[in-house]
Amino acid sequence: MFFITFYSIEKSERGSTMISTDIGIDLGTASILVYIKGKGVVLKEPSVVAFDRDTNKIKAIGEEARLMLGRTPGNIVAVRPLRQGVISDYTVTEKMLKYFIQKALGKKILKKPRISVCVPSGVTEVEKKAVEDATYQAGAREVAIIEEPIAAAIGAGIDISRPCGNMIVDIGGGTTDIAVISLGGTVVSTSIKIAGDDFDEAIIRYMRKKHNLLIGERTAEDIKIKIGSAYPSAEAVSMDIRGRNLVTGLPKTVTVTSTETEEALKEATAQIVEAIHSVLEKTPPELAADIADRGIVLTGGGSLLQGLEELIEEKTGINTMTAEDPMTAVAIGTGKFIEFLAGER
Repeated sequence: MFFITFYSIEKSERGSTMISTDIGIDLGTASILVYIKGKGVVLKEPSVVAFDRDTNKIKAIGEEARLMLGRTPGNIVAVRPLRQGVISDYTVTEKMLKYFIQKALGKKILKKPRISVCVPSGVTEVEKKAVEDATYQAGAREVAIIEEPIAAAIGAGIDISRPCGNMIVDIGGGTTDIAVISLGGTVVSTSIKIAGDDFDEAIIRYMRKKHNLLIGERTAEDIKIKIGSAYPSAEAVSMDIRGRNLVTGLPKTVTVTSTETEEALKEATAQIVEAIHSVLEKTPPELAADIADRGIVLTGGGSLLQGLEELIEEKTGINTMTAEDPMTAVAIGTGKFIEFLAGER
């Protein structure tokens, strides 16, 4: 997941200060959130683009394009230009960025803004360069790269400037970022390419194997949101799922329970828990003591999976809580980071 912050304090020709709109963009694998200073999060749409393969023209971006996933004719393709936290389609990402910038502002930008881009802690220099170049092409005057867990921590309401350990686990669509933060910086961190999209894929595989039923990404996401579970619950819930029977080739409806989703997601959630354990093993003892006292904070859309808090708490023995608004934590953290920068100036 990436986030982008816009801040631009400009001087007019006569020397008077002219402040332009401050914007924060959480450019995620699954969705885009736009934060405007003083207004909060003003835009939240899926990071999906639909384009015509024959003419190479974009047909739709955002929610309109998401509705086309798996339902387009041969010449129109609906794609996610970001996969596992990195750019998989450079040109489409650039066009998507431009679209959301214009939609959020509702007017033309007179002067190119300075943009701060946040990348997962495990990306390579080549991947960082791709993000930087796409941001310049989208209209940036200046680009800076910062770490994603810092923004998530700020957005979750953690005072990162204090000399004490805070553990943040940001589960997005493509990556899970785990970091121990102290004195405004990252002490230990890791980024794994297991997150919300992998939960969807695990459900698709399970339905194929257990029920001989082929379902699409949207249906898998609906299952995850409505009845998905990472930990045994007192009362199992169920829902009817429609898909294609792999034996007969005809449409079929089956009933799926939350207990089945727990089984389907077991491997993916176990890898996240293992990564958290790995970071805790590398954490200096004083900071580890702080984390044991203060707990682990979860952010990102993936943290909304039912039972994830309980699973992490059981496996680590550390109190685990989800941020007040995990979906918007990175975008809000972006906005607050802008204000922090403006204050330093």
